[in-house]
Amino acid sequence: MKINLKATDFVKLSWRAARGSVGITLLLILFFYAILAGALPLMAAARGEKAKGRGVIGLQLENDIFAGTDQYYTNGIRLSWISADMAADKAGSRLAGWLYSLGKKSPFIRPGSQNRISIFLGQNIYTPYDIERSDLIEDDRPYAGLSYMGIGFHSRSTHVMDTLEFELGIVGPSSLAEQSQKFIHNLFNFTHPNGWDNQLHDELALEALFEHRSKLLDSRRGGRFGCDLISHLRAGLGNVYIGSAAGMEARCGLNLPDDFGTFHFCANRGRETASAAGNQDSSLSPKNRFGIHFLLAVKGEAVLRDIFLDGNTFGTSHSVEKRILMANVVAGVTVISGRFRISYNYVYNTKRFKTQEKEQIFGQINLSFYY
Repeated sequence: MKINLKATDFVKLSWRAARGSVGITLLLILFFYAILAGALPLMAAARGEKAKGRGVIGLQLENDIFAGTDQYYTNGIRLSWISADMAADKAGSRLAGWLYSLGKKSPFIRPGSQNRISIFLGQNIYTPYDIERSDLIEDDRPYAGLSYMGIGFHSRSTHVMDTLEFELGIVGPSSLAEQSQKFIHNLFNFTHPNGWDNQLHDELALEALFEHRSKLLDSRRGGRFGCDLISHLRAGLGNVYIGSAAGMEARCGLNLPDDFGTFHFCANRGRETASAAGNQDSSLSPKNRFGIHFLLAVKGEAVLRDIFLDGNTFGTSHSVEKRILMANVVAGVTVISGRFRISYNYVYNTKRFKTQEKEQIFGQINLSFYY
């Protein structure tokens, strides 16, 4: 359904995305900052030295309002922290002790590579096409929400980066997705969503995700303008999502950073997402404090299970017949200034279930600070 917007509403839209998950953010923020307490000394120490790669704090916002709609995958928020390279963190003195020990014992961490740990939390909201109806719309996707937190391990060399993530969350009323959406719609006088009584039931969400990235082309050397080409392979296994995805990302611009792309193909919830921080590498060098680049990415995806379409794993719930194969196209721009980075991506998804009326389009904003 269409939403008439003026250009001057952009600030309100950004505010909506930031506040769209206010419920779960308020509940989990203490947990997140309790973990960060061990990392704050690292941030202070890093300001006075040249660390081997910086740590990152990032915020990712996604919303279909940028396409003038309010349907399907309608809102997402993700807050993350990524450590500096553990090799630069002497004996774990500045990294939270239990995180350092866990990272060092992980078989995924490779000696000689840059190895990092990330912690993240977020919330996603899904609705059918017509949110004004209060009855069960049998041929449209269920109302559903997911609130989650997790830990990731990242290992990179010059041309390869591998990521392994584990997520724990809740699907259903306890995710507070209903309260989040209704709060924002009441705040801005948007259409009231009336069908949340038909949402998926409460279910614990467990997910393991693996991603492999490889730089197939890198022309940054020898000039300030450069291009690169990055391949993506990703697989997810859990009761929320089972599937795999493969794609390519091309970037060109001024002072292209030495990382593996801002845009992340995230298969675990049947959509794309950035890692909130964007990359796991250093920011621009002191001589190159400003950079801008553009990206174009394509992805193919095969899905065996998607709880937001297939319904609850245990017990009966609303469901629709999903499509097994899907494709996605992304275009975006990233601006880097010193230790700050902001990117905007425009995401186009083909139909995810057989009775879906329209393709999914949404916008994605990523904010990052390198400390």
